[in-house]
This record gives sequence, structure tokens and C-alpha cells, in this order.
Amino acid sequence: QLQLVESGGGLVQPGGSLRLSCAALGFTLDYYGIGWFRQAPGKEREGVSCISSVDGSTYYADSVKGRFTISTDNAKNTVYLQMTGLKPEDTGVYYCAASADGAALSPGWYTYWGQGTQVTVPS
Repeated sequence: QLQLVESGGGLVQPGGSLRLSCAALGFTLDYYGIGWFRQAPGKEREGVSCISSVDGSTYYADSVKGRFTISTDNAKNTVYLQMTGLKPEDTGVYYCAASADGAALSPGWYTYWGQGTQVTVPS
């Protein structure tokens, strides 16, 4: 079965940094568009960042521009989300997702989803 496995979440103080990893199992990640999403309790799942399978272009939500960076390591079949300058509003469960048809910041675009990893930034 095709799987995405997130890791790297944890509790980080405001202003701190964290790198999330998303490993693809059973398929080659570089043939897919990859998105990172997050969801806080009581809130809708929102797009954070994505990278296109067509040309490698990256996209970021306005709330994280300049602070987060998405990247891939094809040899490791892994995509990363480097987060810096973390704020309490960044708290939530972070998910990675894969699409065979490119990438977008809309959750409905994606077919495969990971189980999520918790990121907590206390106030």
C-alpha cells in the first residue's frame, strides 16, 4: 500500500525552529506533487506549503512565507518542511500529502495522506 509517514513534530518555544519529514513508502515521491497541511482543534485543515511535480515550483501560505521552507531529497524519497520563527498560531497537527496531478494548497487536490505529526508552540 502507498504510505506517507510524517515525523519530527514536537514542542518548540516561540521563535524556535523545527524540521518535519515526510517519507514515502511504496512509491517514488518525486513523481508526485507534495503538500504540507496543518489542522488545529476546531479549525479547518489549511494548506501550508506545496511543491509542484511539474517544475519544482514551491508555494506557501501567506502566514508562513519567509519562515517555512519546503524541500525534497529524492535519494531518501523524503520531503521536508523547515520551520523557523515558530509562533503559537503554528500549533496543530501537520500532514503531508501526495498528488499525481501536481500540487496546490487545497486539501481536496491530494489522494494520499500521512497520519500527521503534532507541532506545539506554547503561548
